[in-house]
Amino acid sequence: MKLNFFLTGLLVWSTSMICMSQSTTVNNTKYKIVFQLTSGDTMVHRSTTLQIYNALAEAPNSEIELVCHNAGISILQKSKTVSNIEIMDLKAKGVVFAACANTIRLRKIDPADIVPEAITVPAGVIEIADKQLKGWAYLKAGN
Repeated sequence: MKLNFFLTGLLVWSTSMICMSQSTTVNNTKYKIVFQLTSGDTMVHRSTTLQIYNALAEAPNSEIELVCHNAGISILQKSKTVSNIEIMDLKAKGVVFAACANTIRLRKIDPADIVPEAITVPAGVIEIADKQLKGWAYLKAGN
């Protein structure tokens, strides 16, 4: 188990270093991007965190929020996530992880099972709509 976490961390670090080294100029634009994650597929989770790393490597001044609801809440569940290292690292880079309170309630998830790096929002879809009303770009993660 610890070897998996170590290897995942090494993969994330090396991928972010490669992405950062490929960019020759820094894009100083402050993009505001809200990602919607509704998939429970761990490969989609890994792909989504990689997309966020790529966005930050290209435009490091960006604001990014990942809103997780429906099956996507599993990325933020301590008992189910395979993305612990990425969540901690991206949180340190300013990424906001939002867990939908409706999903937590409807799926009978113990709130203590949500990673401490996440905030809770009343309704994931309203969080996304609110960001869009404020001019944020919307990206759907996965399928």
